[in-house]
Amino acid sequence: MAKSGTPGKVTAGGTARSAQTRRALVEAAIETLKDEGFAGTSARAISERAGLNQALIFYHFGSVVNLLLAALDSVSNDRMVKFSAAINNVSSPTDLTNIAAQIFRDDLDSGHVTVLAEMIAGASSVEGLGVEVATRLSPWFTFAEEAIEKSFGDSPLASLLPSSDVAYVIVALYLGFEMLTHLDGNREPALRIFGHAQQLVTLLGAFSAFMPPRATT
Repeated sequence: MAKSGTPGKVTAGGTARSAQTRRALVEAAIETLKDEGFAGTSARAISERAGLNQALIFYHFGSVVNLLLAALDSVSNDRMVKFSAAINNVSSPTDLTNIAAQIFRDDLDSGHVTVLAEMIAGASSVEGLGVEVATRLSPWFTFAEEAIEKSFGDSPLASLLPSSDVAYVIVALYLGFEMLTHLDGNREPALRIFGHAQQLVTLLGAFSAFMPPRATT
């Protein structure tokens, strides 16, 4: 598989047809990653699924790896929009854990887990891919931190640990759940952990009632 490189440029301003072609290739790359895994996601496999000449992959994206990164971007952007809307009404840690559990189920059902898991797996064999995937994960740490701060608000619990550290742990655990579920297809252990987390948050909420109010500046 080709190494990561600079994406090819499209003709000035692009056209509706070129945008349609790019979208078709991205969607085909997503579905190929889901069905064939990183190792089986070749230019030929993607182009056959899209019903397009494989030369168009290199014309529009410069390399197969760049196309796969565009596929990951597409999945990540869709998830970010959906999840941002989901946490708009979050007002407590309990709300946050409930939504996190639902998001995890949605990820599994949609196959988004597979796309990310395969890209992480591919990072071990393609030079430079690990850095690119890590860069695309970075916004999720910020997203998690903002969600934590929104849900905990002025709760005394918010002063126990820095929200950035909690966000890192949450994203790391979430990725771990996704990877393990991807390996054996068994989602029940991870869903049980979400259930335990919901119970823990409820207990911590009761405990926080006996804690002094969070200091303000």
